[in-house]
Amino acid sequence: MIETWVLRRRTGLSAEASREASGSWRSAWRAVALSAASAAVLGLAACSSAPKDDPNSQANLEKLYAEAKEDMLSGSYDRAIKSLERIEGRAAGTTLGQQAQLDLAWANYKSGERVQAVTVLDRFIKLNPSSPALDYALYMKGLVNFNDDLGLFGRIARQDISERDQQAARDSMQAFKQLVEQFPESKYSDDARIRIDYITNSLAAYEVHVARYYYNRGAYLAAANRAQSALLEFQHAPALEEALFLMTQSYDKLGMEQLRDDSRRVLAASFPDSSYLTTGKAKPKDRAWWQIW
Repeated sequence: MIETWVLRRRTGLSAEASREASGSWRSAWRAVALSAASAAVLGLAACSSAPKDDPNSQANLEKLYAEAKEDMLSGSYDRAIKSLERIEGRAAGTTLGQQAQLDLAWANYKSGERVQAVTVLDRFIKLNPSSPALDYALYMKGLVNFNDDLGLFGRIARQDISERDQQAARDSMQAFKQLVEQFPESKYSDDARIRIDYITNSLAAYEVHVARYYYNRGAYLAAANRAQSALLEFQHAPALEEALFLMTQSYDKLGMEQLRDDSRRVLAASFPDSSYLTTGKAKPKDRAWWQIW
């Protein structure tokens, strides 16, 4: 054969040795050819299947996000949270990742995980200070902390919203204020301003509630100080009428006549029609201010 003749001429091998070498040569090339062909097939298979199997591909992430949105619409928030957490981790720094964060905060909020929702929003605000959705993130943070529902036990005990711990209300007001200051023209700012007024009245009423608590237990100095703090922090809230009255009464009990008279003078100037000036009691109302929300 030609291969045998070539090998014999070039190497000086015997005919038998040349045939043996030629056989080995053909076997080696067949092995190389098969390996190359296998590699090509595997490469093509990998190329064709990579986008389908890669969990971080855009197509798979968008599909996962669509499923999460469906779960949210159906109220399956726990399942949506798991999907959105995966998207947030895999698509970090992208528009889809940012949207997943906002939806994740909302899903946590709707499932009752308020602390976790705030944590996600804080992370979004910190990592995306120039995001066009920053105003929405601030609004949502205020909304998550804003809670005017007294709950079943509160209604049974006739508990006023101002009688509960107000830290969440303060956090809510801070977020709404930041929204209004940074984005005064945002479509969320008008509603934020209304909620700021509501929270301000709630916080003022809380301070007065505490002052009343101290006064009824004979802690007149503590009552006067708490009422005064309400005056200093919340200058236009309706509850300040009672705050001034409590200050007047507390200073009278303490024998501080000058402070008593000063407090009464401010009460008369600020609330000339106040029933506290004539009867020492508030006018009866059909509903408390916090019930009109």
